[in-house]
Amino acid sequence: MSEDALRRLLVELAASLFGRGFSVGSAGNISVRLDDGYLITPTNSSLGRLDPARLARLDRDFVHLDGDKPSKEVFMHRAFYTARPAAGAVVHLHSTMATAVACLPDVDAANPIPPLTPYFVMRVGRRMPVVPYYRPGDAAMEPAIHAAARDARAVLLANHGPVVSGASLIDAVCAAEELEEAAKLFLLLRGQSPRLLTPAQTEDLLATFG
Repeated sequence: MSEDALRRLLVELAASLFGRGFSVGSAGNISVRLDDGYLITPTNSSLGRLDPARLARLDRDFVHLDGDKPSKEVFMHRAFYTARPAAGAVVHLHSTMATAVACLPDVDAANPIPPLTPYFVMRVGRRMPVVPYYRPGDAAMEPAIHAAARDARAVLLANHGPVVSGASLIDAVCAAEELEEAAKLFLLLRGQSPRLLTPAQTEDLLATFG
């Protein structure tokens, strides 16, 4: 896909996420890998009101080349791209249900949402750890995200929100959407004893769908 097409697609998908309440105000940021660098949403921009021509363009070393000033959380995206060379896009949201799970002190920090549905496993993977709290914009969280992302397609930032990667921009957005629905199910079922997918069923899904 050409850079112009990726710019238009990013803006279209970001507006869809914003319109459905996955982000509010200027919260959240999205990036996509190019052949020679990256595109990322500008700092303090609304996902619902992006201009394709004003997306920030970064080189392979994440140095700003042109477009508006990039998101202050570039380091968050860099952590995923360097930990996961096959990642083609990264989506960070403050979606309500996933952020709610990220605020719970009694969940398993190694994997807070169990395998309730096949599509959660297929799109998010077998595990999704919680990264300890850091102030938004604090680059000190980059090593923690990088370490977690080596073995996980997505993480929850404690008291902050999800960061999700995918092989493509569409894959990353779909995974972020699936994560929000899984978080909703998890919260609805708290205090009950839901039937989980077994380890064998989980491994079968990963072997079949990657």
